[in-house]
Amino acid sequence: QVQLVESGGGLVQAGGSLRLSCAASGRTLSSYAMGWFRQAPGKEREFVAAINWSVGRTYYTDSVKGRFTISRDNAKNTVYLQMNSLKPEDTAVYYCAARRGSAVLSPGREYDYWGQGTQVTVSS
Repeated sequence: QVQLVESGGGLVQAGGSLRLSCAASGRTLSSYAMGWFRQAPGKEREFVAAINWSVGRTYYTDSVKGRFTISRDNAKNTVYLQMNSLKPEDTAVYYCAARRGSAVLSPGREYDYWGQGTQVTVSS
């Protein structure tokens, strides 16, 4: 089992920044990939970014490229999502997820473990 706990959400004005954290515990994650997803009210959950734990390979959805950066700290077993130039359309609950295997994939069904989510609200 892998336990994931997100933190770092909050309210920010458009153009501002937030850094989300996802602390993982329960297993050694060297053979896992980690992802961030988000779900806005009335919308389906969507992929945001993913990172391969062992070599740090990354993958982003087009709408966040150049604004968001996913990274990991192996020593802390923590994955981060640095979000810059935030827009009101980034408002959502953000979820961290983990999948067994090294491939960085976008479908949520490929992920085995999920955190409880953290709210990000961007005001205009």
